[in-house]
Amino acid sequence: MRRMLIVEDERDIAECLQDYFSTRGFTVSCVFSGEEAVEKLKTAPADVILLDLLLPGISGLEVLRHAKKRYPGARVLIVTGQDRTEFRAEARLYGAVAYITKPFDFSETTWSSAFA
Repeated sequence: MRRMLIVEDERDIAECLQDYFSTRGFTVSCVFSGEEAVEKLKTAPADVILLDLLLPGISGLEVLRHAKKRYPGARVLIVTGQDRTEFRAEARLYGAVAYITKPFDFSETTWSSAFA
């Protein structure tokens, strides 16, 4: 079973994502801040990381850099309400495989990068 870490400060969104991906064969953990994500990644590897950009404390881009350094093979998908060109470019530069803006839908097309 593949491991997924959801890093999202909006708990209702995190719970919806957790429910969705749990039914698709992922073991899912959720954290709600950048600091929690960095701490979790020290002890629990993730195959897929769904990562919000605007988090309390450490930013999503900092978490992305940390995650890719520790687990270079992890697939990181940015899930954010911030549809800004500079964020997209920086996320790709640091290794994100997708940039999904909120509100999102739960179609297979939207999440296909998580299943690659």
